[in-house]
Amino acid sequence: MRPSILFPLFAPLTSLPGLGPRLGKLAERLTGPHIIDLLWHLPNGLIDRRFAPKVAEAPAGRIATLTVTVDDHQAPASPRQPWRIRCRDETGFLELVFFHVHPAWLEKHLPLGRSVVVSGRIELFNDIPKISHPDYIGPAEDHDFVATVEPVYPLTTGITPKVLRKAIAAAFTRTPELPEWLDPALKAREAWPDWRVALASAHAPADESDLSPENPARTRLAYDELLANQLALALVRASQRRLPGIALTPTGMLRAKVLAALPYHLTAAQNRSLAEIDGDLTAPRRMLRLLQGDVGSGKTIVAFLAMLSAIETGSQAALMAPTEILARQHVATLTPLAEAAGIRIGSLTGRDKGKNRERLCADIAAGAIDLVIGTHTLFQDDILFHDLAVVVIDEQHRFGVHQRLALTAKGKGIDVLVMTATPIPRTLTLTAYGDMEVSRLDEKPPGRQPIKTATIALDRLDEVVDGLIRRLDSGARAYWVCPLIEESETLDLAAVTERFAALQQRLGPRVGLVHGRMKAADKDRVMEQFANGAIDLLVATTVIEVGVNVPEATVMVIEHAERFGLAQLHQMRGRVGRGQGASTCLLLYDPKAGATARSRLAALKDTEDGFAIAEADLRLRGAGELLGTRQSGLPEFRLADLSLHGALLAIARDDAQLIVHRDPDLESGRGAALRILLYLFERDTVIRNLRSG
Repeated sequence: MRPSILFPLFAPLTSLPGLGPRLGKLAERLTGPHIIDLLWHLPNGLIDRRFAPKVAEAPAGRIATLTVTVDDHQAPASPRQPWRIRCRDETGFLELVFFHVHPAWLEKHLPLGRSVVVSGRIELFNDIPKISHPDYIGPAEDHDFVATVEPVYPLTTGITPKVLRKAIAAAFTRTPELPEWLDPALKAREAWPDWRVALASAHAPADESDLSPENPARTRLAYDELLANQLALALVRASQRRLPGIALTPTGMLRAKVLAALPYHLTAAQNRSLAEIDGDLTAPRRMLRLLQGDVGSGKTIVAFLAMLSAIETGSQAALMAPTEILARQHVATLTPLAEAAGIRIGSLTGRDKGKNRERLCADIAAGAIDLVIGTHTLFQDDILFHDLAVVVIDEQHRFGVHQRLALTAKGKGIDVLVMTATPIPRTLTLTAYGDMEVSRLDEKPPGRQPIKTATIALDRLDEVVDGLIRRLDSGARAYWVCPLIEESETLDLAAVTERFAALQQRLGPRVGLVHGRMKAADKDRVMEQFANGAIDLLVATTVIEVGVNVPEATVMVIEHAERFGLAQLHQMRGRVGRGQGASTCLLLYDPKAGATARSRLAALKDTEDGFAIAEADLRLRGAGELLGTRQSGLPEFRLADLSLHGALLAIARDDAQLIVHRDPDLESGRGAALRILLYLFERDTVIRNLRSG
C-alpha cells in the first residue's frame, strides 16, 4: 500500500482548479496523470518582469511591466487590421495592439479610464512605444504580483502558461512535508535544502543560474531520483542473491574441444569475462550477468563456452535472439563448433510449424537437444525443457524483463547471461542494469580490419554512386542504408524503395532490397543472395543494424547519417570490416545539418571504440534518446540528466549498497523514509518484494 502521506500527490490532475476534463487530459499528456507528475515538470526558462519603467523610459526590445490608464479604443476599419488601444502615464503614450480579439473582451478588461498593469515586449513604431498582445493585463493593484520573475514551462497545444502556473501553485498547497531520506552527512556536505524547499525553489527561479542542473535545489531533486533508482536495483539484486541456484561442476572437457577447433586464440577480455561467468556458474546462487561487447568483440563464442558448462553436467542451455535472421546466424556460427564438441544443437523460431515443431518440442522436452537457439518462441507455454540450467539472451534491450522471467521459469535455479552489442555508457549501465553483474569485452579479436570512415555531403551523391559502382566492379560487396525518417515506418519504406529503384536503374539485378515489412522468408532469401555473392549491393533500412555477418562486404554507405544516433551508426558500420579486405564506411549528410549532428559524425570518424562512442552519444544527445529509451526498457528520468549527473549516480549507488547492507528490509527510521522515496518515484514493486513489505 502506498503510504497515506503521499495520497495528495497521487491524486488525479483533474482534482486541481482550472484542469477540468478537457484541459486535464491535455495536461496529463504533457506531464503524466498525477499531481506529483505536474510537480516534476520543472521550468526550462524564465521571463523577468521586474523592469517597471515609465512609458517614456521603456526601451524597444525589452520586456517591461507598465502601469497605465486606458485612454482610447480605436476599432479596426477592416477585419485584417488590428484593434488599437491607447494608454498613457504622466510621461507619454503606449499603444496596445490586438489582432482577431473579440471587442467585448477588450472592453471588459481594458475599459476607458481604468488604471491597469500590462506586461510584454516593447516595440517602437513611429517613435511611439507599443506592445502587441500583452502577456499580462490586469488591474493596477496586481502590479506586485505581475512584476516578478515568471518561470517558463514546456507546454502543449491547448495549455496556456497561466493555466499551468495556476495548477502548479495549487499543487503546492497539497504538497506535504516528507521525512528526510538523505544521509545527513551528505546533505550537510552538499548544502542541499529539504525536499519540499528544493521543489518550491526549482519552480521559482530568480535568475538563469537557478535553471542550471548544478543548482543545489535541482541537484538535490536529481539525487533523490537517482537514489530511488539505485536503491530499487540494489534491493532487486539482493533478493536475486537470496534465491537458491545450482552450483555447476563442469570438467572443462567440452570447452577444451571447442577451443582446439577455433582458428584463433581468445582475447584477454574474453578470458577475463569467461572467468567472471565461471565464478557465477560454479557458485550456489543464480547468475544474472550482463556481457557487454563492442561490435565484433566475440560475445557469441564467450556465451557458447559458458553454455558448455551446463551441457557438460547433463543439463540444457538456451540462446534467445531478437530476430529470426540473428537466430539463424547463431545456428550457422555455432553448428561447426557444436559438432567439434559432440553436442546436439536445435533451432526453434516462429517459422517452425506443424509436425516439425512438434518433433522439436518433443526432443527439447526429452533432453535430446543440448542447446536450443531461438527467438521469443522459446518462452511460449508449450515449450518444455528437460533440464534447463543456463539461458543466454542476446540483444537484451530488445526484450522486456517479463520475457526474461518467462524463460527462467522453465527450470530451477537457472543462470542467466544477457548480452548486448550496443556499448552502453557506464552511467546507463548502472541505471538500467544495476541489478546485474557486468562483464565487458573491450578488445577486438586479432585479424579484425580497421574501417576507414569518411563524411561526404549529400550534394555529392552522384560521385558516391560512381565510386561505389567502381568498387563493385572490382569484386566488392556493399550495404546502402537508407535514412530514418522521424519514426514513420511507412516513410522509411518509401525512402528505401526509392533509393533501391534509383540504384537498380544503374546496376540492374546486382541490387537487393531488405526492410522490416518484408516476410521473414523473403528477407532471408535476399540475405542469402548477398552472402553468397548473387547480389553485390544490399539496400536496407536499419534492419541490418544487428547481427548480420557477411565477411566479404567491405563498403557501408549510410544516407542521411545525421538522422541516426551515434550508437546506431557504430552498429551499422560494424557490418563491414569482418573479413580480410580493407573496409570503408561513407557517412552521407545533409549540408544543412546542425552543429550537434556534425559533432556526432566527427566523433564516429575519430574512433572505432564503441564505448568511447557511447559516452560521446550520451553527452551529445542525453540519455532520453540513447538506445531509444521507450523501446529498450531503460529508465526515463524526469529530474536527473545522466550526461551531467554521472558523479551523483556514483554517490547514489554507493549509498544504496550501504543501505541494503545495513538495513535490507528498510525497517530503521531512515529505512521508513526511504520506503516513501521509493513510492514517490513509483518503485512500488520493489517494496512488495521486501520480506517485511
